[in-house]
Amino acid sequence: MPKQYRTVAGRDLLHYTLAAFDACSEFTQTLVVIAADDGHFDARRFGGLRFAVRRCGGASRQASVYNGLAALAEFGARDEDWVLVHDAARPGITPALIRTLVESLKDDPVGGIMALPVADTLKRVAPGGGGARIARTEARDGLWQAQTPQMFRVGMLRTAIERAQQDGHDLTDEASAIEWLGHAPRLVQGSLRNFKVTYPEDFALAEAILGSHAAS
Repeated sequence: MPKQYRTVAGRDLLHYTLAAFDACSEFTQTLVVIAADDGHFDARRFGGLRFAVRRCGGASRQASVYNGLAALAEFGARDEDWVLVHDAARPGITPALIRTLVESLKDDPVGGIMALPVADTLKRVAPGGGGARIARTEARDGLWQAQTPQMFRVGMLRTAIERAQQDGHDLTDEASAIEWLGHAPRLVQGSLRNFKVTYPEDFALAEAILGSHAAS
C-alpha cells in the first residue's frame, strides 16, 4: 500500500493535504498527480473536497511535476500564475501554513519554499566497510531543511525543469530547478508538524499529531 493511502487517524494520509488546500478558498484548483497504473486512488474517499486528478505521474518527482504543469495548462493556468507543489507524504500541512507562504511570496519576483533551520548536529560518514563511521562534523550554520509547499510561477518552473532535463539532471525539489536557472528562492519558516512521513515509525507520530488535531 503506497503511504499516501495508508489510514492515519481514520483518514487516508492524502486526505489531510487535500483538506488543507480545500480550506483555502483563494486557490482555483488542486490537482492530484498520480501514476497511470495507480490502482489505489478512489475519489469517493475524498468526497466533498475540491480537486481534480490526472494520471500523468512520471518516473521521478521532477517528471511528475513537469507533467502536472502541463495538466494545469489544460485547466487554463497561465505562465504568470503561481503554483504550489506539495508532497502528499506531508499530511501535517495546515491552511495557516499555506497562507503564510502565499502572503510571504505573492509579490516576490522568484518565489520560494517552506523550510526549517537545521537543529541537529550533522555528521559526514566516511566511505568504506565496517559500518558507518564519522568522517567529520559538518557546520550547520546557514543550513535549512526544505519542506513543501514550494511556490513558483508556472512558466518559470516549467522552464527551470526543462533546463535541468537538458543538462541531464533529475532534481529532487522545485527550488533546485529554480536555482539551476540562477535564481535564489526565498525561505519561509515552516513547522515541525509539516514533516515528511518516511519511516515506519513516522506513521505513529502522524497519528498522534493528526488525531489530536481532529479531536480538538
